[in-house]
Amino acid sequence: MTATHCPYCALQCGITLERSTQAESPEPVSLKGRDFETNGGALCRKGYSAATLLDHPERLQAPMLRQADGSLAPIGWEQALDLVADKARAIRAESGADALAVFGSGSLTNEKAYQLGKFARLALGTSRIDYNGRFCMSSAAAGTNRAFGLDRGLPFPLADLDEAGMILMLGSNVADTMPPFVRHLAGARENGGLVVVDPRRSATAKLCEDNAGWHLQPTPATDLPLLLGLAHVLVAESLVDTGYLAARTNGFDAVKASLAGWWPERTAQVTGVPAEQIRRTARALAQAASEAKAGGKPVYILTGRGIEQHANGTDTVTAAINLALLLGLPGTLAGGYGTITGQGNGQGGREHGQKCDQLPGYRKITDPEHRAQVARVWGVEPEIIPGPGLPAVELLEALGTPTGPRMMMIHGANPVISAPDASKVSRALASLDFLVVCDFFLSETAAQADLVLPVLQWAEEEGSMTNLEGRILRRRAALEAPGNARSELWILSQLAQRLDAPGRFSPAPREVFEELKEASAGGLADYSGVRWDDLDAGAAIYWPCPAGTEVRAEPGVRNGTPRLFLDGFAHADRRAVLVPVAFQPAPRKNTSATVSLVTGRLLEHYQSGAQTRRVAELAQAAPEPLLEIHPATALSHQIAQGQKVVISNERGEVTARALLTADARLDTVFLPFHYPGAGTANLLTEAKVDPHSRMPEFKHAHVSLNAVEEEQ
Repeated sequence: MTATHCPYCALQCGITLERSTQAESPEPVSLKGRDFETNGGALCRKGYSAATLLDHPERLQAPMLRQADGSLAPIGWEQALDLVADKARAIRAESGADALAVFGSGSLTNEKAYQLGKFARLALGTSRIDYNGRFCMSSAAAGTNRAFGLDRGLPFPLADLDEAGMILMLGSNVADTMPPFVRHLAGARENGGLVVVDPRRSATAKLCEDNAGWHLQPTPATDLPLLLGLAHVLVAESLVDTGYLAARTNGFDAVKASLAGWWPERTAQVTGVPAEQIRRTARALAQAASEAKAGGKPVYILTGRGIEQHANGTDTVTAAINLALLLGLPGTLAGGYGTITGQGNGQGGREHGQKCDQLPGYRKITDPEHRAQVARVWGVEPEIIPGPGLPAVELLEALGTPTGPRMMMIHGANPVISAPDASKVSRALASLDFLVVCDFFLSETAAQADLVLPVLQWAEEEGSMTNLEGRILRRRAALEAPGNARSELWILSQLAQRLDAPGRFSPAPREVFEELKEASAGGLADYSGVRWDDLDAGAAIYWPCPAGTEVRAEPGVRNGTPRLFLDGFAHADRRAVLVPVAFQPAPRKNTSATVSLVTGRLLEHYQSGAQTRRVAELAQAAPEPLLEIHPATALSHQIAQGQKVVISNERGEVTARALLTADARLDTVFLPFHYPGAGTANLLTEAKVDPHSRMPEFKHAHVSLNAVEEEQ
């Protein structure tokens, strides 16, 4: 029996795996939910079916090289690794190190994320590395860093939500995206205090029914003014916690002045949320926060991708944090602010050096002291570590241009489906001299590669992950790798040898973890006091966990720093910063044929769908993209239930069948982003980015709808 964690979202639900014989089960292991804090033994459909992928017939088991006729054919590892090293050396000699690029993932283990960043900077010598977490958590990270001085998705244990009296959740549909999360909303629902903000009447919004709370349904891309309107009510009605603001924050006067123009009636005109609902919500938050600080139930404000994946995502996150600070919540036991991390290792994946501007431990690549610390661990001079590179959107746009990368290595990502303006990304990848993709299936991105390297799946590898609450977990192997699939740590080690890279590149996860700890020591995300054996013993360890921290592997004992900011925030003066933000509406295309497009996830699928679309029961449940559209909107466009619809704008067009539902707004349609080909929602999304986080504008696009006349 192997205790490990689900391969999908950042809940990292506890599971157990047990080898099975063919007579017992068609799957190589039996998978069961384990009694773990995030899931309590429950799993979603994705988690329950994860084992079916371990021996899937489409599993890649040998390196595959593009042939002259365009096909992919198997080759040996020695030939494959030699080819990668030879191509990298030749391109670097001709065009410089920044002609080489690396694209990582929030699904990689901590060890792989760390080693990938080190490999890019030392073995390749390039600054051109970023990862798909730029599409996921970057706005939340930018907002929490400037407010608190530190980015951890939930700065408190997830289980703290169980006792909440009120939760304001903006832009997250956890009932579909991570169903076991819903158990942590039960307390707020029983108290009538769950408030969900979403343009759709999503599965999570429906949890507010039957007096469990209420649903605010703003016009798409107006979450920022809604938050400003809520904050205005707190200030105007003297509901802010003045003592907390004076003792623990800076910037209140500037924020107070910036809110003057957002009285509820004006906010209602912009957002479509009635003024009385705005007042009701602000007053309820203030009352609940006051009761919490008097010993009552805590109050939390939570955000997700729905408000963050915008060109003003960082400012919207900042407005949510400002609201929490006005209520006096962060850094107290009365509640706080948190953001719901999406990818399995979305937290750990952004801490250890995959981002173009960061080194391990959340160290800044531009800070001389930070560079010197990491250089000492790596055994190199600081000068050879490249400076900051390009964030994901700009990196992908630069591919194949005269001064951009000519070769790219992609690990655990599928940007042909997941990146904005996806057809442009596909063309950019095709323009490269050499594209290497590491994956365990032939994803849509791998299908474009010159060389595909087969890697391990989650149940075949050892390592560590960090979940949405900053808790460090052990991923354990229950199976041997099939065929010639290899660990990415081994691949990077082999390539580093061929490229004569300085420093150590161990293929052993535990050795890499020990180096990661050393590199993170003293940083914001300090893992130096985390011991592998304690993780194996099941100790609950939350970073930062400095060297010398006492750790006990006992039920109910939380080690490290489960709750951040209780003694002060991570700025030099230990105060949080309220930052005034302004709303600038995007130009509106005022035509009767144009509606707002919102993209998102389904219960049955995960991210780009490269895994879940290969699970028969999930594919059968959601085999194609459905366009959610209000019946009245459908009528005005002459669209019938189940009819094919072409959704288009200046970037491309997508075809999907219509699903008429009153859960949609009249001015908004919803399309899931998990599907390939003509169903790829990101053919329509814009590569416009947030100026602070470089997050693209995924969650709002203007589109036209045209019904397709089908032959009978």
